[in-house]
Amino acid sequence: MDSSLERRYFTVFKDESKLDINYVPFRLPHRGHQLQLLGQFFRFALEKPGQMAQRVLITGKIGTGKTVLSQRFGLNLEREARERGINLHYVHVNCRECGGSAFLILQQAILKFYPNFPRRGYSAEELPGMLMQVLDEQNAHLVLALDELDALIRVAGSDPLYALTRIHEGRLGAPQRLSLICILREAQYLENLDPSTRSTLQRNIIPLEEYSTPQLRDILNDRVGLAFKDGAVSEQTLEFIAESAASEEGDARYAIELLWRAGKYADASGSSEVLPEHVRRAAVSIYPVIRREVISSLGLHEKLFLLGVVRRFNQTGKAFLSMGEAEEAYAVACEEYSEKRREYTQLWKYVKELSALDIIKTQLSGTGYRGKTTLISLPKVPASDLEQELIKALGTGRK
Repeated sequence: MDSSLERRYFTVFKDESKLDINYVPFRLPHRGHQLQLLGQFFRFALEKPGQMAQRVLITGKIGTGKTVLSQRFGLNLEREARERGINLHYVHVNCRECGGSAFLILQQAILKFYPNFPRRGYSAEELPGMLMQVLDEQNAHLVLALDELDALIRVAGSDPLYALTRIHEGRLGAPQRLSLICILREAQYLENLDPSTRSTLQRNIIPLEEYSTPQLRDILNDRVGLAFKDGAVSEQTLEFIAESAASEEGDARYAIELLWRAGKYADASGSSEVLPEHVRRAAVSIYPVIRREVISSLGLHEKLFLLGVVRRFNQTGKAFLSMGEAEEAYAVACEEYSEKRREYTQLWKYVKELSALDIIKTQLSGTGYRGKTTLISLPKVPASDLEQELIKALGTGRK
């Protein structure tokens, strides 16, 4: 293959499937404690199968790892059950994808055991009993994970959950074969349930907090090792993505999608490395955030300051600029437009205003910098695109 074709087909990825939303990694950084806690809650399922059932509630905002935590636990549980010769299964059902239908949710569980189970002919009220009959026939045990539980509550109310949490009460002396993991964003959704069902689900709660920037960096670092070629993603770019995702309420799902899209932009540009500018383009493709009217509303020197900053990002390829570098870049822009530069105190006001408008982001420097300084980043828009918008806004009337 000639060199031009090699460049054409070059990719920064070695296995981009490791960035897919459905991929369940073996290691879950910063969720090990919660994984162990699930193991403790369900230890009986391996030590004394059939003697008791369990209900666990996992709560947390989008991107806190609720789904992947439950799925990783399910895979681990099934593997250990096989090693012990226990017929135990984990079934994960997204209630939202089922339209909140109790019938479709339970049907998915039954299809795990009977792929040819008729899709019609039964009512939603009959399916819990049918599911237990199937488990009895196969001498099987089931951990049923109900993801996006709020969809089921909103559509069907308390009845389906009441039936599932109380199903063993009518089977005195029979093995207890069905356990539940319920997953939802806010525990407040449980207020729509009757007190009995709500009490049952609130006994074992695992709340997941938002990821911090260092935690997101660890998650991304794992995925980079799995998905990208060596050297394709620098520490600077990794930190930049982690900071961007932290500003989106610590959303790890957003961070991973941003990493993947940035890699695709790197491939499209023929780059052997994922650069901060690729991350900015990826961010815009997910959430277009900077509107032209916002740029037009800025004062002259705010525009000049921002122009200097984005040009320095373009020139250096950096993810972060120090306040000193930003001040120097602003001075160059002022000279170009024949404007007298403003003092540092005024520049600091511009920085706070631009940060409040969510155009730039600021943070204090850490290791690698002498003393403490303010670092500026441009997490949500490509520097090259913003430069063009600023030039238009400033007009062509240079002195």
